[in-house]
Amino acid sequence: MKDVFGTAILDYQLGNYSEDLITSTSISEADSLPLPYLFRNHSEMPSLEKTALKLSKGTVLDIGCGAGSHSLYLKSKGLKVKSIDISVGAIKACRLRGLNQAHVLDVMDETASFDTLLLLMNGSGVFQSLAHTPFVLSHLKTLINPDGQILIDSSDIKYMYEDEDGGYWMDATKDYYGELDYTVRYKNQEATFSWMYLDFENLKIACEQAGLRCELIEEGSHFDFLAKITLA
Repeated sequence: MKDVFGTAILDYQLGNYSEDLITSTSISEADSLPLPYLFRNHSEMPSLEKTALKLSKGTVLDIGCGAGSHSLYLKSKGLKVKSIDISVGAIKACRLRGLNQAHVLDVMDETASFDTLLLLMNGSGVFQSLAHTPFVLSHLKTLINPDGQILIDSSDIKYMYEDEDGGYWMDATKDYYGELDYTVRYKNQEATFSWMYLDFENLKIACEQAGLRCELIEEGSHFDFLAKITLA
C-alpha cells in the first residue's frame, strides 16, 4: 500500500509543506487533516492524550507513532521509548526529530515487553475489525510486563448513523458499525484501508475474552474516551 501518510509527514519534516492530507471514510465526506497537527507539541494536544502521557510509565512502546509527537514528549520526561509504525516515511521523520529508537514495524511482529503500550489518535484502529480485536489484544497481552498497562483512545461513532427522527441506520455490509473503509489522499497519492472506531463496551468485552481488564479513564467532549487495559 502506498505510504501516503508517511510521504506527507516526511515532506513537512523536510520543509516541503505545501498542502494538507485529505481524509474520508465510507460514511463521511472528504475533510482536511492539517499536517502541522501531526507535529503538535504537548500544550496543543487534547485532554485525553495529555492524560495518557501523564499515566505512561517505565519503558514505553508507542504503537503507530506517526510523526512521533507523543514519543518526543515522553522522551523529554526521561522515559525510555520505542516508537513503531508501518510507515517508512513517518519513521524517517521520527529519526530526523531525534527519536533514535524509531522502527518500521507492525506491532504484531513485536516481541519485546514493556511497561506501557501507547495507542493514541484512535488507537483502536489497529484492531481493524470487531472480530479481529480479541486476537490483537491477545498478542498485545504478551508485550505487557506483569505490572504493565495499555493506554488506548477511541470513539463511539454511533452518533454518525443517527437520523432526524432519532433512529439509526447501519451499513448492512458491515458486522459492526465502527468498521469503516478509510481513504487518505496527498498530492497525487491515494490509499484506502480498513479502520475501526471501537466503543468502550465492546472494547471491554474483547478485553475480557483475551483475559484482560479494561478501565474507563476519561471521556472526551465528543463520544471519545481513554481506557487503561491491564492483566486480569
